[in-house]
Amino acid sequence: MYRQIVILTGAGISAESGLRTFRDQDGLWEQHHIEDVATPEGYERDPLLVERFYNSRWQQLHSGDIEPNPAHLALARLEQEFDGELLLVTQNIDDLHERAGSRRMLHMHGELSKGRCPRSRQTFVLREPFGEDNCCTCCIPAQRLRPHVVWFGEMPIGMDRIHDALDHCDLFIAIGTSGTVYPAAGFVDSANHHGAQTVEVNIMPMERNSHFQIHLQGKASSVLPRLIETILSKQSVTPSLAYEN
Repeated sequence: MYRQIVILTGAGISAESGLRTFRDQDGLWEQHHIEDVATPEGYERDPLLVERFYNSRWQQLHSGDIEPNPAHLALARLEQEFDGELLLVTQNIDDLHERAGSRRMLHMHGELSKGRCPRSRQTFVLREPFGEDNCCTCCIPAQRLRPHVVWFGEMPIGMDRIHDALDHCDLFIAIGTSGTVYPAAGFVDSANHHGAQTVEVNIMPMERNSHFQIHLQGKASSVLPRLIETILSKQSVTPSLAYEN
C-alpha cells in the first residue's frame, strides 16, 4: 500500500518513558530562561550553566530508569518489517529510538549522548557528563566539547535529506509534537503538497487549524502498535484507529 514513509516524533513520545520535556507552561526550561541555556549566546556567556543544564538531562537519561516504551518499539518494528523506504526524523535529543532498535533515522535537533568540537564540528560519544575533561581529539590544542544540540538560532540537522524524503513520501506521520515550531511545523504542508496522506498522533485534541488529514487521539504507546500493524498489513490508515486513553 504505502511505499515511502516519513515519520516525525516529538517530546510526547519520550515523555511517556518518563523523560521531562524541556518547556514548562510558564515558558521556562527547567526554571531557566531559554536564552540562557538554549542559544549560542547563552553558552558564550555562561558555558558552565549550560553544561549543568544538559548534564542534568544526560544523567536522567542514563539513570537506568528510562526505557523505550511501546511506541518506540512499534516504530522499530516498522523499520524492520516494512519493505519500502522509511525515514524516522526525531526532534528529541535522547537515544530511546536507538535503544528500541531504530536505525534509519535522523536527529534534527542533535543528540544528548554526543558532544561536538566547536572548531571542527566533529562529534564524539559522551560517556560522562560535560566538564573540563571532555575534550575533542581532533584539534591541537584539544577543544572543550559543547553539547551536540541545535540551539535557537542554529540550523536543524539534515534538512536537505528531510525535504527530499517529504517530496517523495506517500505517508507522513507526526507523533507527540505540538507542530508549532518551524521548520518542523511546515513538514505537513510539504507532504500534503506532494500528495501524501498525513496523519497526526497526539494525546491532545486536534487543533482547529490543523493541516493533517487524519488525527489519531491517544497516547503514542497505545495508538502506535495498532497504527503500525495496519501499515504492515498493507491497509490504509483511517480515523477509526483513534481512541482516547
